[in-house]
Amino acid sequence: MTPELQARIVADSRDRVAWLRARARGITATDVAGLTGDHSIKRAADSKLGAGPRFGGNAYTDHGRRREPEIASWVAATHGVHPSSALFRAEQEHRHLATPDGIVQDAEGRILLAEIKTTNKSWRTIPRTYLRQVWWQQHVLGAERTLFVWEEHDNFRVIHDEPKSVWIDRDDREISQLVGLATRLIDELYHRTTGQRPPSAASPDVTSRRDRLRERDAFRALALMD
Repeated sequence: MTPELQARIVADSRDRVAWLRARARGITATDVAGLTGDHSIKRAADSKLGAGPRFGGNAYTDHGRRREPEIASWVAATHGVHPSSALFRAEQEHRHLATPDGIVQDAEGRILLAEIKTTNKSWRTIPRTYLRQVWWQQHVLGAERTLFVWEEHDNFRVIHDEPKSVWIDRDDREISQLVGLATRLIDELYHRTTGQRPPSAASPDVTSRRDRLRERDAFRALALMD
């Protein structure tokens, strides 16, 4: 991992309190997983501001946490993508955050990620919510590919000797759509926390495009400040 990439680490999930606090200040892969339109943006804003239903985990998430280190070791041994617990910010938009399960930079400097899941279902295709998480992580890290890995279980007993896996290439079109939805979510958070709408790009008080963007980003950041 290059020093530039290491400098973008803002927290570590091994310090769960600090990690949760840092995640609350930005938009994460979990936040964008369900973003599809206006209704989902309002629901995500409810969750970010503590007004929606709270999920504290269950037997399935507990099983996933127990199995993840074992699966991560398999990923490292078979594909060379090393386990990671770091929360990264995007290079440009510091409020875009992601915690990939694995990361490596190859000899050419390309970033490769891993995302690990456990499931009691036999998937024919990867669920769309998980694909959105993968694309968001690729956006935040600037990654080219992600090894998506899943382990099936039956009543929490692992079925197969090895997990299943597939490489997912970066999709800039999907990423662009997610970034747009995340921007709308930040604007919704700003509106709810200030009672105002974010400044319009056509505001007569701002004279240049650069100033308009700077002002807009500053207002968006306010929505996620402590």
